[in-house]
Amino acid sequence: MTFRLRPILSEIKALYSNPISTDRFKAYLSLLQGKSKGDMVLPIGGFNPMAKPHILLKIEELQDLRAEQIMHQVIEEFNHTSGKAMSPEFQVVLNIADDLMGSWTNYYTTDFDSKFKLNALISRQFCVPYFWTSEEYSEAVIKSRTLEYLYRSHYRLDHTTPRVLQDYLNQEVFVASHINQEDRIPEQGEFNTLSTFYNEYMLSDEYIKIFNFFYGDAGAESLGFTQYGLGNFLGYDYAQFVANTRHKTPN
Repeated sequence: MTFRLRPILSEIKALYSNPISTDRFKAYLSLLQGKSKGDMVLPIGGFNPMAKPHILLKIEELQDLRAEQIMHQVIEEFNHTSGKAMSPEFQVVLNIADDLMGSWTNYYTTDFDSKFKLNALISRQFCVPYFWTSEEYSEAVIKSRTLEYLYRSHYRLDHTTPRVLQDYLNQEVFVASHINQEDRIPEQGEFNTLSTFYNEYMLSDEYIKIFNFFYGDAGAESLGFTQYGLGNFLGYDYAQFVANTRHKTPN
């Protein structure tokens, strides 16, 4: 598989420069669906078509950082090192989700979906790295975020849709093993609680338990789910720990 950047920031900036209105929403749908109603020709579902003016500032921040040029370089390096410059060719399209003022955007569920609910994107040969209006951007963030989503797409092309918690963790361990981040080990008590939780529910296909593992009590509380005393985002820390542990283990 080969990845190619499909720049989007200039088009989205032009869209958001129009007043919030039905016309803006129709223009958004035209970009998303093209001439095929109900289909997706451009993966911009993370953008809120009715976002408030602050989104323009975040677009400009990314443009000032030359985000899409950085992404292009990361993608070209990925294609070169993967040694798989062949079909299918995936389009990489940056999305900015509004978790500050977007009333329909729950950060936790949106993040989960962007990382795991990939079938519709993979089948259309799209890769969609997500950025957030609440975060501070930097060259390092842009590089790391792009790589994460490239490797998720790469992984899912060769693996079936994750079904149980173990499958979800395996995907994120694969991603973490290629990002070269240092261990982010939580407090020992938190780590033990998470490890116990994983060992008990690794074969569970219950969404609530899978979601809890990755997003902890804060994510569960935001949706009214049962809470299990897990810290926030520790599931991703656990994946990084497992990846680094495997990497350090002699063959």
